[in-house]
Amino acid sequence: MRRRAIIMVILMVLQFGAIHSKPTTYMVGDEDGWDSGLDMEGWTKGKTFHAGDFLVFTYDGQQFDVAVVNQTGHDSCSLNEGAKVFHSGNDKIQLAFGANYFIDTVADLCAAGMKMAINATAPPPSV
Repeated sequence: MRRRAIIMVILMVLQFGAIHSKPTTYMVGDEDGWDSGLDMEGWTKGKTFHAGDFLVFTYDGQQFDVAVVNQTGHDSCSLNEGAKVFHSGNDKIQLAFGANYFIDTVADLCAAGMKMAINATAPPPSV
Protein backbone atom coordinates (compact mmCIF):
# COMPACT_ATOMS: atom_id res chain seq x y z
CA MET A 1 0.00 0.00 0.00
CA ARG A 2 2.81 2.42 0.89
CA ARG A 3 4.60 1.65 -2.37
CA ARG A 4 1.44 2.39 -4.33
CA ALA A 5 1.05 5.76 -2.56
CA ILE A 6 4.66 6.68 -3.35
CA ILE A 7 4.16 5.80 -7.01
CA MET A 8 0.99 7.91 -7.14
CA VAL A 9 2.81 10.90 -5.65
CA ILE A 10 5.67 10.53 -8.15
CA LEU A 11 3.21 10.33 -11.04
CA MET A 12 1.38 13.44 -9.84
CA VAL A 13 4.66 15.38 -9.56
CA LEU A 14 5.72 14.27 -13.03
CA GLN A 15 2.33 15.17 -14.45
CA PHE A 16 2.41 18.63 -12.88
CA GLY A 17 5.89 19.23 -14.26
CA ALA A 18 5.00 18.03 -17.75
CA ILE A 19 1.55 19.56 -18.04
CA HIS A 20 1.48 23.26 -17.33
CA SER A 21 0.01 26.26 -19.01
CA LYS A 22 1.72 27.90 -21.93
CA PRO A 23 3.41 31.21 -21.19
CA THR A 24 1.38 34.36 -21.81
CA THR A 25 2.86 37.19 -23.87
CA TYR A 26 2.01 40.72 -22.70
CA MET A 27 2.47 43.83 -24.81
CA VAL A 28 3.75 46.32 -22.25
CA GLY A 29 1.55 49.42 -22.30
CA ASP A 30 -0.83 47.64 -24.67
CA GLU A 31 -1.26 49.64 -27.93
CA ASP A 32 0.73 52.59 -26.54
CA GLY A 33 3.84 50.53 -25.80
CA TRP A 34 6.64 51.43 -23.39
CA ASP A 35 6.02 55.15 -23.36
CA SER A 36 6.66 58.12 -21.09
CA GLY A 37 3.02 59.19 -21.37
CA LEU A 38 1.82 56.17 -19.39
CA ASP A 39 2.05 55.16 -15.75
CA MET A 40 3.72 51.80 -16.33
CA GLU A 41 3.25 50.70 -12.70
CA GLY A 42 -0.46 51.31 -13.24
CA TRP A 43 -0.40 49.15 -16.39
CA THR A 44 0.54 46.11 -14.28
CA LYS A 45 -2.49 46.46 -11.98
CA GLY A 46 -5.09 43.73 -12.33
CA LYS A 47 -2.76 41.44 -14.30
CA THR A 48 -1.46 38.11 -13.05
CA PHE A 49 2.08 37.35 -14.18
CA HIS A 50 3.72 33.93 -14.02
CA ALA A 51 7.31 32.83 -14.30
CA GLY A 52 7.97 32.06 -17.96
CA ASP A 53 5.54 34.68 -19.29
CA PHE A 54 6.95 37.17 -21.78
CA LEU A 55 6.84 40.95 -21.80
CA VAL A 56 7.20 42.65 -25.18
CA PHE A 57 8.49 46.20 -24.91
CA THR A 58 7.83 48.28 -28.03
CA TYR A 59 9.20 51.81 -28.08
CA ASP A 60 11.15 54.38 -30.07
CA GLY A 61 14.73 53.13 -29.70
CA GLN A 62 16.02 56.65 -30.38
CA GLN A 63 14.23 58.07 -27.32
CA PHE A 64 13.81 55.19 -24.89
CA ASP A 65 15.33 51.95 -23.72
CA VAL A 66 14.45 49.32 -21.13
CA ALA A 67 16.70 47.84 -18.47
CA VAL A 68 16.23 44.81 -16.25
CA VAL A 69 17.44 45.88 -12.82
CA ASN A 70 17.21 44.82 -9.19
CA GLN A 71 14.93 46.45 -6.61
CA THR A 72 17.51 49.08 -5.70
CA GLY A 73 17.87 50.05 -9.37
CA HIS A 74 14.10 50.24 -9.71
CA ASP A 75 13.60 52.31 -6.58
CA SER A 76 16.48 54.72 -7.36
CA CYS A 77 15.98 54.81 -11.17
CA SER A 78 19.58 53.78 -11.71
CA LEU A 79 21.48 50.88 -13.23
CA ASN A 80 22.84 48.36 -10.79
CA GLU A 81 25.76 46.05 -11.37
CA GLY A 82 24.58 43.24 -13.65
CA ALA A 83 21.67 45.21 -15.12
CA LYS A 84 20.83 44.33 -18.71
CA VAL A 85 19.90 47.18 -21.05
CA PHE A 86 17.88 46.71 -24.25
CA HIS A 87 17.80 49.26 -27.10
CA SER A 88 16.08 47.55 -30.05
CA GLY A 89 12.64 49.12 -29.66
CA ASN A 90 11.07 45.65 -29.77
CA ASP A 91 12.39 43.57 -26.88
CA LYS A 92 10.88 40.30 -25.67
CA ILE A 93 11.88 39.54 -22.09
CA GLN A 94 10.90 36.41 -20.17
CA LEU A 95 9.87 36.81 -16.54
CA ALA A 96 11.81 34.98 -13.86
CA PHE A 97 10.10 33.53 -10.80
CA GLY A 98 9.67 36.20 -8.13
CA ALA A 99 10.46 39.90 -8.38
CA ASN A 100 11.22 41.41 -11.81
CA TYR A 101 12.14 45.09 -12.19
CA PHE A 102 12.28 47.25 -15.33
CA ILE A 103 13.25 50.89 -15.87
CA ASP A 104 14.11 53.36 -18.60
CA THR A 105 17.74 54.30 -18.03
CA VAL A 106 17.05 58.04 -18.31
CA ALA A 107 16.48 58.89 -14.64
CA ASP A 108 13.92 61.65 -15.37
CA LEU A 109 11.82 59.32 -17.54
CA CYS A 110 12.04 56.57 -14.96
CA ALA A 111 11.04 58.94 -12.16
CA ALA A 112 8.11 60.13 -14.29
CA GLY A 113 6.72 56.58 -14.47
CA MET A 114 8.74 54.53 -16.96
CA LYS A 115 9.42 51.74 -14.51
CA MET A 116 7.66 48.58 -13.40
CA ALA A 117 7.90 46.03 -10.63
CA ILE A 118 6.31 42.67 -11.38
CA ASN A 119 6.04 39.65 -9.11
CA ALA A 120 5.86 36.52 -11.23
CA THR A 121 4.29 33.55 -9.47
CA ALA A 122 4.69 29.89 -10.32
CA PRO A 123 2.86 28.92 -13.51
CA PRO A 124 -0.52 27.27 -12.92
CA PRO A 125 -1.19 23.74 -14.13
CA SER A 126 -3.20 23.31 -17.32
CA VAL A 127 -6.78 22.24 -17.05
